[in-house]
Amino acid sequence: MGGAMGRMTLERAGPGISIQDQGRKGALAQGLSRGGAADLLALAEGAALLGQDTGLAALELAGSFLRATLDAPARIALTGAPMRAVCDGAALAWNASHALAAGTTLELSGSAGGYSYLHIGGGIVARDMLGARSAHLAAGIGAMLVAGDTVAYAPDTGGRVGLCLPALPRFDGGTLRMVQTPQTALFPPQQRVRFTTTVFRKDARANRMGQRLVCDGAGFGADTGLSILSEVITPGDIQITGDGAPFVLLCECQTTGGYPRIGTVLPCDIVRLVQAPAGAALRFSFVSLEEAVRLERHEAARRAALRRTLRPLVRDVHAIADLLAYQLISGVTCGDELERGGEMP
Repeated sequence: MGGAMGRMTLERAGPGISIQDQGRKGALAQGLSRGGAADLLALAEGAALLGQDTGLAALELAGSFLRATLDAPARIALTGAPMRAVCDGAALAWNASHALAAGTTLELSGSAGGYSYLHIGGGIVARDMLGARSAHLAAGIGAMLVAGDTVAYAPDTGGRVGLCLPALPRFDGGTLRMVQTPQTALFPPQQRVRFTTTVFRKDARANRMGQRLVCDGAGFGADTGLSILSEVITPGDIQITGDGAPFVLLCECQTTGGYPRIGTVLPCDIVRLVQAPAGAALRFSFVSLEEAVRLERHEAARRAALRRTLRPLVRDVHAIADLLAYQLISGVTCGDELERGGEMP
């Protein structure tokens, strides 16, 4: 496509819409966590669909809605938690890429929760602060987008559209794998066993800093109570707060804390937590550090291979190598069956 920078005007915008990329690395010593997209897999999927770098910024919608008009042509991709997508009255497939003409209006609605992403070819243009364009709301970097805001997008180098990816299951909860922390042994053995056999529910109270979980029965606690020295914490750490409820830290968590941590969820499984709807069932399972490394390497390889899983939304008959292997005619007709009461001669 190329050309000048385009602009997207937000005519309607619900709460929880922000610009996000992969976040800021290497700033823990300055008290700043990574931040970035809550669902990094969705960010990689959008990059694969548009054939561009995974470091480009996209719009993140946290269970929200959007109506926006584009003043220049754009290729877009829609990933993450599925929503109803409509462009000038025509429905758009989710987890797919599309070409939009200048002046068209895009509407996204009907999210059941979780995080949805709107990617634009060339990437969204925003101020680079500390090596990223992400809004880090907890740190006061950037802000939520509101109706009337204008979002700029860079000139696109062009590429294919009409591509889709298989939707990878991560929207219904499930088991979160975790490794032990230096404080896991502070929890009595029976509590550690009970933690891995308990079915938790995702609390409706959550934000980009962390997610509270609830369950039936008594809460959890370390033998030392809450008297833990404050130390470095990371996304995925499962803190046990004063009321005994687990609180899983997420991308905008603080960088130090003093609540005891019973485990740390693997980065590849955090997406199951952030994309699960409120009330979804979640369980935890300990894995060894060696197994965790293997799982993370497998996930990294899977993301790197996403482009090889792309498929056209509509198949081009000229590109089907085994076209003659398909049954193209389902029956034989003489053409006058209706006149003869539907009987064959």
